[in-house]
Amino acid sequence: MIANSRSRTKWCLLAPLCLLLLLPRVSLGEEGAAAPGVPGNEAIPPDPAIEEVGEIAEITIHDRMLVVGDAEAAERIPGSAHVIDKEDLERQGNADIHRILRQVPGINIQEEEGFGLRPNIGIRGTGVERSQKVTLLEDGVLIAPAPYAAPSAYYSPTAARMEGFEIRKGSSSIRQGPFTNGGAINYRSSSIPPDLGGSVELAGGQDGLFRGHVKVGDSRERFGWLVEGFRLQTDGFKELDNGADTGFELDDLVGKFRFNSSADSSVQQAFEIKLGKTEQDGQETYLGLTEGDYRLTPYRRYAASATDEVVTDHEQVQLTYFVKPTERLDLTATVYNNDFFRNWHKLDQVSGTSIKAILESPEQNERQIAIIRGDADSEPDELAVRNNRRDYYSRGVQLIAGLKLGGAQRHDLEFGLRVHEDQEDRFQEDDLYQMVDGEMELTGLGAPGSNSNRVSDAEAVALFAQDTFQVGQWTLSPGLRYETIDLSGMDYGKTDPDRSGEALQARTNEVDVWIPGVGADYQTGASSSAFVGVHKGFAPPAPGSADEVEAEESWNFEAGYRVTEGTWSAEVVGFFNDYDNLLGTDTLSGGGDGTGDQFNGGAVEVMGLEASISRDFAGLLGTSLTVPVRLVYTYTQAEFQTNFKTTFADWAPEVEVGDELPYLPAHQLFGSISLVAARWGAHLDLSWMDEMRTNAGQGSIPREELIPSRFLVDLGGDYQITPQLKAYARVRNLTDEIYLAARRPAGLRPGMPQTVVAGFSFGF
Repeated sequence: MIANSRSRTKWCLLAPLCLLLLLPRVSLGEEGAAAPGVPGNEAIPPDPAIEEVGEIAEITIHDRMLVVGDAEAAERIPGSAHVIDKEDLERQGNADIHRILRQVPGINIQEEEGFGLRPNIGIRGTGVERSQKVTLLEDGVLIAPAPYAAPSAYYSPTAARMEGFEIRKGSSSIRQGPFTNGGAINYRSSSIPPDLGGSVELAGGQDGLFRGHVKVGDSRERFGWLVEGFRLQTDGFKELDNGADTGFELDDLVGKFRFNSSADSSVQQAFEIKLGKTEQDGQETYLGLTEGDYRLTPYRRYAASATDEVVTDHEQVQLTYFVKPTERLDLTATVYNNDFFRNWHKLDQVSGTSIKAILESPEQNERQIAIIRGDADSEPDELAVRNNRRDYYSRGVQLIAGLKLGGAQRHDLEFGLRVHEDQEDRFQEDDLYQMVDGEMELTGLGAPGSNSNRVSDAEAVALFAQDTFQVGQWTLSPGLRYETIDLSGMDYGKTDPDRSGEALQARTNEVDVWIPGVGADYQTGASSSAFVGVHKGFAPPAPGSADEVEAEESWNFEAGYRVTEGTWSAEVVGFFNDYDNLLGTDTLSGGGDGTGDQFNGGAVEVMGLEASISRDFAGLLGTSLTVPVRLVYTYTQAEFQTNFKTTFADWAPEVEVGDELPYLPAHQLFGSISLVAARWGAHLDLSWMDEMRTNAGQGSIPREELIPSRFLVDLGGDYQITPQLKAYARVRNLTDEIYLAARRPAGLRPGMPQTVVAGFSFGF
């Protein structure tokens, strides 16, 4: 159920028409080579005709929407920033965003189902649960289902169809929000190609895994297009007691269409339409295993999870207009709309006791655990399976202007405005089942909306201004962001599914915040620099929060040194995030009751060290092979600075000064080495993660709260059969290590076992 569907439809129809009014100024010329300065043509050398209009050849329709840019741009940013480009992605061949991000220092992850479909990502200790404390974007647009009203990322863009990722930490807080305590991650989708071409990739693997990826596109002088389709399916690596599949099917379709001015136009303009649709149907569950069952059969799925299934549907529309009226001024305007529906039908209670409580204390719940295993029959209606049905929308308009001021002191100014609104609509009920001879039998359908019937809304206006200028060897980047946010929560009760009466409970919150920041980079040599940055961190409270709930705020400091010379580069960064208040949110996925209530965590200090070094040893070894090697290390220490009592699952029942944050390892290490010849390549990835605790605490970690350390090895190889055809094979978890990924939402959950994938790709 989606509230205000009529007004939403009207808004979605009018917004594109308003944007199209900007387009008649486009000058159309004769057809020829694709025009630079438009999306998809980033690799085309500048047309001499464009030189007359200043630096237009360097600007594309997407430039102002990027978080970092390319690898060279990352080296000029006065702060920690990283780019994972197409070459990195092809080498790894990962469809799992968790595996992709392991190579970036300062990133914290918690695996869930083994494929990264619902990522749990944190940056510099923000917390990982459903990536709710990180600003997630696709092509510069907020992409969480409802970034303000319900930021938990039950939808994540399909990592395997991306051509790159940008990660920017503290210094992202001026341009990207609303979550600025840790940083921002931008998924960069496939560009429109400069010429007619495309690719086909087909792969298969264990557990019925199939992966198909097709894209084709073209560019002419005034028009370009791209159509892309991706399919991923598997039977799953877990073993359900009744023998049924535990995998998923995912389909992702994207289309891009660009109209642009000709190369000889006095005013360069471009307009791009992006349309996308992603569907998923997965036999996934929140039900894990008891400690004893995990040790015996770590990949088991209990009989009571047989009906668990998640169905999702995401649709996106993005319209972007770029114009450069003068050599010094450019403007990028984007209208966007994202609709997301999910229904997760999953076991919630047995005999009135939550599955989390049952699995945490199986000895005190012997009958319930026997029913869950299918070893004992139950009474009718004894198993409650929740229809966690939710609708979301996220829509808005954002404008970014770039202005270059010359003279004795050159200033690169950016100004931004975003008007945004989003909504989460919960309409949930419990269906009732009986366990009979190890099989789930439906005994009663829940009344629609009888579990949860509420709507959370958010409206936000954000503005920012940032200047980048040089003073001698210094590059300074001061900026200021302002956000005003209106939040509301409406609970219509469990007996009014039509919402015909007034809301039983209505709460509103208003938040206004100024977010200043400054970064400085000092050029210490021709290929080295040092940088420092101070930025304010912020995360808004949830709609309908209690009066005592405060916004999450911090001051974030970082200092680093980077050097790039020839075939090697290195960077080391120290950071300190000083929280005035840390927020915790009660969610089912986090092991809570799913109320959405928020809890103040008070003062928290997070400090750490990030280091990375890479080098190509080809010349050193005296061989024609290229031998790129990369090492990445992260150290993080995060501790509470106040004492308090709480019912929040991750911290309960009591927090003392010095307690460490949960799901945050102190040490992480990643390494990769490749051997690359003219026609073949071999690639080895190694990752080690220190042990971590699942509840706030200090000292030695109790066994029931421990996620042990793990060491994973991935191996891959590829062979170029012809200039167009390449074959490849990859082994995930080469040593077949059995490792514990999480103890939430309920019980122990294993990581992915050894998995072999092989396929080919054909480019044309």
